[in-house]
Amino acid sequence: MWVEIVRVGEVNQTVVETVRKGIIKYLGPIIENSTIGPTFNMPPAAYNPDRQQYDADLILNRLCHRIRGSHKVLALTERDLYTSSANLNFIFGLAQCPGRCAIVSVARLDPSFYRKRMNKKLLLERSVKEAVHELGHTFGLEHCPNQRCVMRFSNSVLEVDEKPASLCTECWRKLYTRVL
Repeated sequence: MWVEIVRVGEVNQTVVETVRKGIIKYLGPIIENSTIGPTFNMPPAAYNPDRQQYDADLILNRLCHRIRGSHKVLALTERDLYTSSANLNFIFGLAQCPGRCAIVSVARLDPSFYRKRMNKKLLLERSVKEAVHELGHTFGLEHCPNQRCVMRFSNSVLEVDEKPASLCTECWRKLYTRVL
């Protein structure tokens, strides 16, 4: 299985490359390879001026209809996301569960979003965790109650910081059962 990473709008190249390496590290050997694909324009209809955020459901739907093949697709964006299909103020990412497509926003993963000093290392760690989490959903993994699992639901960036980038033993077992 391989993953194509695409950008929706401008995304820092270091973030893209770190996420690419991170998904190989934390999801190998399930993910054997990853490539960096094209940059897509943000669909204008995705912007909600009342919320000043972008609708991840609309973006994901449009993206999935444009991609051909059987590989997984992970979209990265620097825009702040919400989901119109759930009552959440914001989301770090969204994925088809199970499915082929996922999207991760690095907007709220960036310490400067919270008026903190820029910390590139922390931004990159958070980005990898959320990419692995959303790709886990594409394989059919649900949220995990284990505090030491990347599939644990994160309601805040502090909860992203607390969890590791790796799957717990039980989620690995489920993943292997589904893939092999």
